Amino acid sequence: MAVLLAYIVVVLIWATTPLAIQWSSISLSFMAAVVLRMSLALAIALLLSAVFRRQLFHQAGVWKVYLAASIGIFPNMPVVYWAAQYIPSGLMAIIFAMSPFTTGLMSVLVLKENPFTRRRIFALLLALAGLLVIFQTQLDIDHKAAYGIVGMLLSCLLFSLSSVWLKKLNESADAFAQTTGSLLFALPGLLLTWWWLDGELPADVSTQSTGAVLYLAVCGSLLGFTLFFFVLKRLSASVVSLITLMTPVLALLLGTWVAGEQLSWVMLTGAGLVFLALLFYLDLPVQVFAFRQRWFERCLRRPAQFDLSLEDIKDEMHRYK
Repeated sequence: MAVLLAYIVVVLIWATTPLAIQWSSISLSFMAAVVLRMSLALAIALLLSAVFRRQLFHQAGVWKVYLAASIGIFPNMPVVYWAAQYIPSGLMAIIFAMSPFTTGLMSVLVLKENPFTRRRIFALLLALAGLLVIFQTQLDIDHKAAYGIVGMLLSCLLFSLSSVWLKKLNESADAFAQTTGSLLFALPGLLLTWWWLDGELPADVSTQSTGAVLYLAVCGSLLGFTLFFFVLKRLSASVVSLITLMTPVLALLLGTWVAGEQLSWVMLTGAGLVFLALLFYLDLPVQVFAFRQRWFERCLRRPAQFDLSLEDIKDEMHRYK
């Protein structure tokens, strides 16, 4: 039950993050927004670690885990905040849904493992077709949108590199300690980048930006990263990767309903191609068919008990992960 709840919370946090990122940058520079977010998150994390007497470097080599995880924060997050200046929040989430494909590419380069079957190569080509449709549509609206799209693609590569490197290390670390350690390792790079690109303290910060920074620090960074690492250790990669399929849909709805973002039918078509490609890449049609077939066979063997218990369903799901 705890894993399921954590999974749902991660989906909700990731769905709201793109819009919160844009709101945080309303009265702040993009680097000031990300530095304030991560600094506040780290301060809270270190305070909680001190209160509960949690040690960050309790085992040899754990610093490598923190370093690998920190790539998802720096340089990844400045790239995301920079891209958020040029494209809508819903589009940010759609492009980030390409991360399973970039993770596959990083697996080839870093782990020397080739996850691309013929089915997944077709899915990759389909996703690229959807991305080209989105790219062309956004260029017709604003040529600067190309910056945002390229920035989010770079973010996918950095996030995937961090995930694959963590897998290659294959070392265990407490989820909260991993979050704290990654923030600690990422902060120096964030501060240096802020000093180089900006270097000025904000004079007047709006209430909306303040609220967004607080939400992103507590929920988006501290809670979101901790729960994601918690889920990543306890569920299969295929189940965790479904997060990237669900969050863009919710982000699109939030962007439309809350921020009034307008999406054309052409862009929705491109987004639909990306989602369809994800379905094929994650082998969801095959998994669903196999699960239903197995469930039906068990019902035939147990005609008096067509309603399977929750444990039965969990067993069947684990069989086809």
